[in-house]
Amino acid sequence: MANTPTLSVVVPCYHIESYLPETVTSLVNNARDDFEFLFVEDRSTKDRTYEALLALTRRLGNSRIVRHENNGGLATARNTGIDLAEGRYLTFLDGDDWLAPGYLARLVDVIERFDADFVRTDHVQVTGVERALHRAPEGRRHTLLDPRSSILPVDDTTMVDYPYAWAGIYHRRLLDRGLLRFHDGLRTAEDRPWIWDLHRRAESYVVASLHGVFYRRGLAGSLTQIGDLRQLDFFRSFDLVLGELAADPEAGRLRAKALRNFCVVIAHQLLDRRRFERGVAVRLKQLAAEALGAMSEEELSEAVVGMGEERVHVLRRVRGGMKGVAA
Repeated sequence: MANTPTLSVVVPCYHIESYLPETVTSLVNNARDDFEFLFVEDRSTKDRTYEALLALTRRLGNSRIVRHENNGGLATARNTGIDLAEGRYLTFLDGDDWLAPGYLARLVDVIERFDADFVRTDHVQVTGVERALHRAPEGRRHTLLDPRSSILPVDDTTMVDYPYAWAGIYHRRLLDRGLLRFHDGLRTAEDRPWIWDLHRRAESYVVASLHGVFYRRGLAGSLTQIGDLRQLDFFRSFDLVLGELAADPEAGRLRAKALRNFCVVIAHQLLDRRRFERGVAVRLKQLAAEALGAMSEEELSEAVVGMGEERVHVLRRVRGGMKGVAA
């Protein structure tokens, strides 16, 4: 590409051969001469994802495939793409998802119009044949906002509860400030420290009512459906969030929100623990007990407000105590 690309699209790919035709076709329907597409093949072994990429991307201009020597996980794959990206703006797409025609151009229009650090969008969740629109939690639309203003309140769903990296577009200046890379090696919840860092340290953002990204859920090979040790990376992920919050000027207020995030995820995993391998389920309970034990009853009382009896009950069973903590 002779000139600097306007947009770089980073697409991590791992064991998704059967979904790639739809993904790549959607990118063909979004392509422009000033867009580049970076596919990171994370050393698939169970199918021919790499070979499918070689064949399918022949019809996608300005595309490049990089293959990892070893499987590194989603965070590392995204970082590989980020390091290769030359665009003024960056966005992400998981290899088994797809975009509506013309969606990327609309994304670029929004971020250029507002000159924001980043833009966040709604998305369409696809489960089998069912489709459901999921709206970004921030209600203020198409106006320039301070990212910090969308972190709180503690007991409501906010933008740090909507961590999907692919639901947005990001100015390159964030990368120059060290705000776009993910923590290498995280297999799940890789976007939690990332979204917290973005909302704490970026200067401006916009929420756009765009519905052009289609996110597949419930896939058999997806990490959300697999009950092995990789699922427990969310403990490390939230440890990173809490560690990075410690030096924040508003550490007290923001820690309460992060602890609520953490408790919601712990409760969800405990309630769904039957899908885990036996040893992993035991480890889940151990790590959950340690994480909850590190929180005071006062912190827990604030964290679980409005979470519901079922979730509070499962947390109480694992931690012990919590007599003064109500659902």
